[in-house]
Amino acid sequence: MNSKEEDVLNQADETTLPDSSDLTAMLINISQLAPEQIKQLSPSALAYLGDAIYELYVRIFYLWPKQRPEAYHRSVVEQVKAETQALHLRSLTPYLRSHELEIVRRGRNAATGRPKRLNPEIYQQATSLEALVGYLYLTDYQRLTELLQKLHLEK
Repeated sequence: MNSKEEDVLNQADETTLPDSSDLTAMLINISQLAPEQIKQLSPSALAYLGDAIYELYVRIFYLWPKQRPEAYHRSVVEQVKAETQALHLRSLTPYLRSHELEIVRRGRNAATGRPKRLNPEIYQQATSLEALVGYLYLTDYQRLTELLQKLHLEK
C-alpha cells in the first residue's frame, strides 16, 4: 500500500462512528419491482433476499470500531445465526402491523430443510424474520429501517 492509500485509510478511521440511523441509510433500496411482481414472490424467495439484507445490515453495524477480520466475523456470525434471529423476531413482534404478521406467518410456514442441530421452531422464526426483511426491503424501505433500528445488536 502506498502512503497516499494509507492516508485515506487513516482519515477514514478518524471519522465519527455512525449511529444505527446512519447504518440503515447505508442500505439503499434499489428495487424496481412492481407490487404485482412482489406479491408473486414466494416466502422462500423473500427469505433468501432478507437473509442477505439482514446480514449486510449487521456487517455494516460491526464495522465500527475498527477490528480485526476475525473479530468482525465472530460478531456477525453471533447475530445472524438462527437462534439470534429468532430472538430478534420475538422482540419485534409487538411492533409489527397486521400485514407484516401475515408475512411472518407465511415465512414460518415456508421454512423447510432445517439443520439437524436446530429446533424446528427456531428455524421457522429465523426464516420468518428473513422473509419479513426481504418483503419490507422491496415494499417499504422506511419501515424496514425503523424495525432494524429496534434490534438490540450488541458490540
